Amino acid sequence: MIRFEQVSVTYDGAARPSLRDVDLVVPEGELTLLVGPSGVGKSTLLGAVCGLVPHFTGGTLRGRVTVDGRDTRTHKPRELADVVGTVGQDPLAHFVTDVVEDELAYGMESLGLAPAVMRRRVEETLDLLGLNELRDRPIATLSGGQQQRVAIGSVLTPHPKVLVLDEPTSALDPAAAEEVLAVLQRLVHDLGTTVLLAEHRLERVVQYADQVLLLPSPGAAPVLGSPSEIMAVSPVHPPVVALGRLAGWSPLPLSIRDARRQAPPLLTRLPASPPHPTPAPTHAAAPAGAGESGSGVVAPGSGKARGGEKAPRSGPALRPGPRPGLLGRLLRRSEPTPGPAHNTGTGTLDGGSAPAEPVARITALSLRRGRAEVLHGIDLSVAAGETIALMGRNGAGKSTLLATLIGTLAPTTGTVTVGGRTPHRTAPQEMVRRVGLVPQEPRDLLYADTVAAECAAADSDAGADPGTCRELVSSLLPDVSDDTHPRDLSEGQRLALALALVLTGRPALLLLDEPTRGLDYAAKARLIEILRALAADGHAIVLATHDVELAAELAHRVVILAGGEIVADGPTAEVVVSSPAFAPQVAKILAPAHWLTVTQVAKALTEAAPRAEATP
Repeated sequence: MIRFEQVSVTYDGAARPSLRDVDLVVPEGELTLLVGPSGVGKSTLLGAVCGLVPHFTGGTLRGRVTVDGRDTRTHKPRELADVVGTVGQDPLAHFVTDVVEDELAYGMESLGLAPAVMRRRVEETLDLLGLNELRDRPIATLSGGQQQRVAIGSVLTPHPKVLVLDEPTSALDPAAAEEVLAVLQRLVHDLGTTVLLAEHRLERVVQYADQVLLLPSPGAAPVLGSPSEIMAVSPVHPPVVALGRLAGWSPLPLSIRDARRQAPPLLTRLPASPPHPTPAPTHAAAPAGAGESGSGVVAPGSGKARGGEKAPRSGPALRPGPRPGLLGRLLRRSEPTPGPAHNTGTGTLDGGSAPAEPVARITALSLRRGRAEVLHGIDLSVAAGETIALMGRNGAGKSTLLATLIGTLAPTTGTVTVGGRTPHRTAPQEMVRRVGLVPQEPRDLLYADTVAAECAAADSDAGADPGTCRELVSSLLPDVSDDTHPRDLSEGQRLALALALVLTGRPALLLLDEPTRGLDYAAKARLIEILRALAADGHAIVLATHDVELAAELAHRVVILAGGEIVADGPTAEVVVSSPAFAPQVAKILAPAHWLTVTQVAKALTEAAPRAEATP
């Protein structure tokens, strides 16, 4: 169905090909999972299948790609529309109409299908993807995950022979992701549709794949094989595979069920329960510069606002003593000056006895949009040094809650304070010194022509030493050069760049909306390291996320929203282990013990080994 014959793709101005000498056949009527680190050319390979490469993206394609016998070099995307359906990383860029039902029908109208056929297929797709209640809704009013489901539905209605999907579950909650993957599996098994799918969250999809296509590194030859064969050698793999490698299980499990069957011997080598994690802080020293330096706040759709008035620069010297840690190296911290100037209300000074006020406090918050009550009765406080994961279904109110913390939405009733200020009543120039937001759409923060220019602007906005932002970018995106245009980055790379811009401002409260969307496991690990360092330095962090593995690795607390209300709030282990939808893979495999991550298990095994050797 899909054939690559010695295909290489080189973009204009690029020093090396994005794809080199790809020669393979994607099996017909199967679900093939495309995996690999960020930036290895996965989106380019998908674009070559649907004709976007090179007809839309430009560049030079050498070799030949055929889909159902049609050569994509001589057939433009519109001439492949009845054969290939495509969903990209950004659903907003996909939409043509304003209303859900119209969007589902648009592709069929373009192909000239009969009205009766169109009506039937629209109804079928609404039911398949759980969109019936949204059929008359304007697309602009939907949550990110709901928009993603509409984008998928709009390419399903013409019934193409091939579906090409670039991270289709990245914006979906776990339950919605399972629904979408079940639909894709049904299309493969019942209709013989060929599905080529790229996804970073392999824990969601690898067990559904018939074949896995691995791009191991930029320019390297791709490897096509069974999921178990590829996962055994892949540099990117889900926690269930990482746990299987650690425990030496054979065959390597790909699903929770397979792993549980092999888990009993591992459980005998582990303590009955993991060590108690460090409790969430109730008070902590305020981060250096909190309330004094600019940060990145952006209102959805507001585009370029990234900082207010230039803040004073921090002192010239790093903290004396041992070699500074990651945060000190990346953010060039200076020693806080004792005295009231640094007591911003987010912590106590050394030697102080009074507990600090929270960095943010929400009391009896309700918020209405039109006739709908989006949030109701929310009570939440965030302490300095605390990391909170907001979780819940798509449309539960997570992004709306973040919007109240930065002041882009005003409460209908109740109060919100951040750094002692009411966000929606405080000038943005003052709020940007207290809170920073990394939005779901990183392009809202990106407007310069190069990465270097973005970094220079961020340093200037934040009053930071030149090079501060670039060091953060190097940590998150080690292979991205200064002259790279932000639009040439993948979705995950753009998100990492936006995060670096906001972190340059050193906000006391950092908000992140789906921060791991588009990130591979290595980039996510680097992100976790930096966020841990920020929390250790006294910054409060609130994440709105569907990534249960991120919450397990990073969060002190998990807050679950449903229908605009808080239905669970407590320590991460207690909340996620009791929730089938939000439990990480390791927790499901090793239940009922409260093990959450492979890192926890590896550390416990390392500590247990000397004791086992010492036992006679």
